[in-house]
Amino acid sequence: MALTPKEKAKIMDKFKIHEKDTGSADVQVALLTEEIARLTGHLKIHPKDIHSRRGLLGMVAKRKKFLDYLKETNMRKYNAVIKKLGLKR
Repeated sequence: MALTPKEKAKIMDKFKIHEKDTGSADVQVALLTEEIARLTGHLKIHPKDIHSRRGLLGMVAKRKKFLDYLKETNMRKYNAVIKKLGLKR
């Protein structure tokens, strides 16, 4: 269910700011978006999986906090991340 290290590395390559970047807000938002998409697909198949739904809600809240931080600190980067990921905000 979780992202494999290869998949994480691929996502990090798209959004990293510098060569060793693994924890910037851009990268975190991208990783959370991919995990949210996977978990949403899982919940469409298993609608009664309440434990996974709770985890999904936590991930959505965490992504929102990262996006709010990006919006406050760097509006240009925020808009670029939103556009790249295709999020509605």
